[in-house]
Amino acid sequence: MSLVVLAHAVLFAFALFSAFELAYNFKRMGGWLTELYLPLLALAMPIKLVVFHYTGQYRGSWRYVGLSDLMGVIRSSLMATFLFLTAYFLLENTWYWAYGVNLIDRSQTNPTLGLEALRQSAVFGLDWAATVGFVCAARVLVRFYHEEIRPQRIGDVRRVLIVGHGDTGEALVRELLRMPDAPYHCVGILDDEARLCERVHGVEVIARTEKIREVCERHGVQEVLIALPRATPKMIRSLVERCEGTGVKFRTVPAVSDVISGRVQVSQIREVDIADLLGREPVKLDAARIGEQLRGKRILVTGAGGSIGSEMCRQIATFMPKRLILVEQAENNLFEIERELRDLHPGLDVVPYVADIVDRDRVRAIFRREAPSTVFHAAAHKHVPMMEVNPGEAIKNNIVGTLTVADVSVEFGVDEMVMISTDKAVNPTSIMGCSKRVAEIYVQGLNERGETQFVTVRFGNVLGSSGSVVPIFRRQIAAGGPVTVTHPDMTRYFMTIPEAAQLVLQAGTMGNGGEIYVLHMGDPVKIVDLARDMITLSGLRPGKDIEIEFIGTRPGEKLFEELSNEGEHIGDTAHPKIGIWKHRAEDWPAACEGIDRLRRMADSADLDKIQRELKRIVPEYQPGETGGVAPKAREYTPHTASQAPASQTQ
Repeated sequence: MSLVVLAHAVLFAFALFSAFELAYNFKRMGGWLTELYLPLLALAMPIKLVVFHYTGQYRGSWRYVGLSDLMGVIRSSLMATFLFLTAYFLLENTWYWAYGVNLIDRSQTNPTLGLEALRQSAVFGLDWAATVGFVCAARVLVRFYHEEIRPQRIGDVRRVLIVGHGDTGEALVRELLRMPDAPYHCVGILDDEARLCERVHGVEVIARTEKIREVCERHGVQEVLIALPRATPKMIRSLVERCEGTGVKFRTVPAVSDVISGRVQVSQIREVDIADLLGREPVKLDAARIGEQLRGKRILVTGAGGSIGSEMCRQIATFMPKRLILVEQAENNLFEIERELRDLHPGLDVVPYVADIVDRDRVRAIFRREAPSTVFHAAAHKHVPMMEVNPGEAIKNNIVGTLTVADVSVEFGVDEMVMISTDKAVNPTSIMGCSKRVAEIYVQGLNERGETQFVTVRFGNVLGSSGSVVPIFRRQIAAGGPVTVTHPDMTRYFMTIPEAAQLVLQAGTMGNGGEIYVLHMGDPVKIVDLARDMITLSGLRPGKDIEIEFIGTRPGEKLFEELSNEGEHIGDTAHPKIGIWKHRAEDWPAACEGIDRLRRMADSADLDKIQRELKRIVPEYQPGETGGVAPKAREYTPHTASQAPASQTQ
């Protein structure tokens, strides 16, 4: 700080000296130096130093000076000059008495003295201009030194290409230039709206985005920095797919408005994730309606430690319920989500219960003690091939567990239970999907036989959830491959975990009970394209750096997930991303009898017997089928037969 103040003092002294030199045309220094300059400097110096202190001019970093900093110098200089003038005229008679001259009185009768007064009056304006010029020039020179003159980093410098010419792109270029120690060299900018050859801080707009592959190959680009804060997943996916096989890595930056400091920093650049390619527009929630249902209520979540259950807890916690009750069988998962919620929401009343939802006595004891008003039922076995090998566990957890939670909810007067289901319950071909469909039938029928309202929400694959294909692919890519997929035509719908949880909360506020809501999943994606995109995002080349191998479809898997059973169709709701199933009536008493038989055979019967019993309850269940109606998905043409990717589903 002391060095900065000293530098300003020197600049102030030089500015006033320059003002006198200009006013006297660089002549008669001996006549004004001691008689005028030094007394005025003694008056101006403390005023300027104090004003610049109180306006914060000593705290700014000269290395990162910008237009706002220069405007601050101008404002501070104006304030200081005004106070300087005021002090001068107030003290004029006093200190001019020491020299025996009063210019204001004598300038009217003596032309020479009038010219002298005019020159001295000009000094104040020239001093203000010189102060602004010298202080700003000093700061700009410091920044210029750090960005242009100081020896640049040599060695492992990565060649980067910036996509985006707007405020975020400009801020990113500026940040890269002012940080020569950062291992980046910007080869150019791509933009569809800016003029070609236009320069941003010396970096040229060299092409449109459609030329990204050619530019990357021509300039040896190693990283692409996407400076498009409002870029849609479709736009980002297009960039990634055009660069497939080039080996470039992709990074993105936040919007300038999202950065508290007002600047995009290299540290805020993050890698483009597969969710950026597959995600959708942010969900718009009716927060008031959700808050009305959750705020001040006792909310219970089963499967609270799982991927969806834990995110449900995070979303619910933001609405500050009276008490959040976590029920989870895996104690480690329960410990982690409880600790996270307590850290994020210190005032929230959170209580964890280690419990198996199949244990009716344990579940009843929890409901008796906690008396929840709303239950979100997320606990389930979801891994399709695993449940084909362990069908009895799917029966116990997905059917009997749901039945237990639903029955106990009715017994203890729960207002509403929201059951999370899956699109694999539609025309199921797997034990897991069929078990979820049986659970749907049960809670729908129970809705008509008690005061508790039951709502079911179906959705498909969730990016990054436990056991899903995305973390599997990440591990395989990190290990050097191969990436294993099942079939070139395997297609799935995807959404992010937060989006799924938010829409479940929204769906829970809709309807009067008995409905099955479906979350609109967007466009289906071929898993083969997902694998290739993830390899490309890692800066590797599919089929060269990382091989993709077919392993064949696994037990219970369908090539295409379907949206409705025979006799069903989707209707619209008030929310654009939530539909409602118009389902056919089911024989609930017969379903209950079938569930009793399934319960008795869960630990003893073989797969064939369980499949036959499930088919009696769910006639559309077709074990072993892999067909279905193929949805419209992005097409993939393999480079070679050996490199053709396959698909995987969880």
